[in-house]
Amino acid sequence: MLPVETTDPSETSLHLAIPKGRMHEGVVALLADAGIHLKRSARSYRPTISLEGVEAKVLKPQNVVEMLHVGSRDIGFAGADWVFELKADVVEILDTGLDAVRLVAAAPSEIVVDGGLPEESPLGGPLRVAAEMPRIAQRWIDRACPTAKLVRTFGATEVFPPEDADCIVDIAATGATLRANGLVVVDEVLTSSTRLYASHAAMADDRKRGRIEGLSAILQSVLDGRRRAMLEVNIGPDRLSALVEILPCMRRPTVSTLFGDDGYAVKAAVPRSAVPALIPRIKEVGGTDIVVSPLSQVLP
Repeated sequence: MLPVETTDPSETSLHLAIPKGRMHEGVVALLADAGIHLKRSARSYRPTISLEGVEAKVLKPQNVVEMLHVGSRDIGFAGADWVFELKADVVEILDTGLDAVRLVAAAPSEIVVDGGLPEESPLGGPLRVAAEMPRIAQRWIDRACPTAKLVRTFGATEVFPPEDADCIVDIAATGATLRANGLVVVDEVLTSSTRLYASHAAMADDRKRGRIEGLSAILQSVLDGRRRAMLEVNIGPDRLSALVEILPCMRRPTVSTLFGDDGYAVKAAVPRSAVPALIPRIKEVGGTDIVVSPLSQVLP
């Protein structure tokens, strides 16, 4: 009798890293909308996850990147800024577009001249640039003000000017924190968002790569669903072509005959952002009984 081959479940399990902090809520909501739920107690960093064969752990975003780099985690969500800052060798799987931020150089308005910085600090000597991400900041310094000196921070970077720094390189989501501290943007350093990354080792494993690509497709369907709405409209038989012409659908709209052959019911998944301008145009071509519904997932 031939031996039965068995596979150690730990060899095929996916080790997922979930970020702490500002990205956490968006990632958990994205997973939930894809039908993947996390259950975590207040002090637990190892939540249970409803996706079979996946083990999850909550880590700081920079640690997510480090663990993917060394291969102890297979997949994880992190900001593109930390991947650049840590020079991590990881595989980008999906840009969720969540928590989109800019890293900017900003300074007190009183030292900004014609949108730029002076060559020297108002206190004398070279400009002092404060930043929590020294590699990103140093790249900007080398390009924009080579004589400036870097001041490493560990949070609350915006409070350093004017006494302890002349300029900062920091994240600006809405810009409200900068404005509250009297700072104005003088340059954009880079843009970042929450992305799904994988380790090279996981992508080299055919079984894990297949599962990672499947997860990516599911998450992408949620993101696409968030950007679209299902639009339904009734139209007379002589106005169908005019209606179809203005609908920005994915491929072609779905058209069915109304009861009594009294016209057509038309359905199309349209960009949500197009709906406000689209509805008046639909009315103009004779559309009636318009219904707009949210979509949970869209797969082409």
